[in-house]
Amino acid sequence: MKISVSMYSLSSTIQKENWTIADFIHFAKSISLDGVELLDMYWSNQENHHSEIESVKQVLAETGLKVSAYDVSNNFVKDSREERLKEVEKVLDGIQIAKQLGAPVVRVFCGDVHGDITFEDGADWIIESLNLCKEAAEKENIVLAVENHGLLAGKSTMVEHIIQTVNSPFVKLTFDTGNFLLVHESPVDAFNRLKSNIVHVHFKDFREKEEHESFRGFRSTEGVELIGVVPGDGMVNLDTIVQGLKDNDYDGWLSIEYEGFEDAKQANEEAVNRLRNELGGRKSSLSY
Repeated sequence: MKISVSMYSLSSTIQKENWTIADFIHFAKSISLDGVELLDMYWSNQENHHSEIESVKQVLAETGLKVSAYDVSNNFVKDSREERLKEVEKVLDGIQIAKQLGAPVVRVFCGDVHGDITFEDGADWIIESLNLCKEAAEKENIVLAVENHGLLAGKSTMVEHIIQTVNSPFVKLTFDTGNFLLVHESPVDAFNRLKSNIVHVHFKDFREKEEHESFRGFRSTEGVELIGVVPGDGMVNLDTIVQGLKDNDYDGWLSIEYEGFEDAKQANEEAVNRLRNELGGRKSSLSY
């Protein structure tokens, strides 16, 4: 298994220090990563991000880093088909960018809750949209990896239903270890249900917010507020999941996604060191 870090993990640093994608890649190199996970939101020119791709490829070549995944911030749960087709175009564009960057996976979302929309309402829209994308993914040999994200398709049964219904080897799963806590599902139970569909992993951890803390965390479906922490400091049984990935012969990427309030550079470097120790078979530093 190879280790990358999502650019989103450095969100606070990117804002504070005005980092470019190149700055992030150079940081990733400095902490001895195998690769980076890039996101559509970080192109400096959102209207013409294709103009930046060649310069990013050059930095990747200079550093020797690979792109573990290219992330598209789409939302298929839109009321009109016209709006949904615009979201499909985002994914189709993402497939072409991933091809240019050499990324094997495009991370996609399902959609967000709004109004009175339920999962039952939105599932057909999500499935229809993924069906419109899967042919292009197959043509370019790039896998669309649906993330368990948000409240609409956050549970393992929901994600499993979508993937099984689309029924394509090019529509699989980004398994986010932390997000299941937001829908009050055991990450280990979710892993055991979904492990055969995993093609990318977001290595994430949360703890419950303490009463004296003023900063805002992520609110769960039952109103519990969760705070991002360095993997191993929270509630996710990461040891069991890593062992499960090994037992399942997973040979893809483990991509750290840190969402806490500590110094992001230090937190991500610590996360990388812990994960390297775990994969190297040393005494575990991920126990909770």
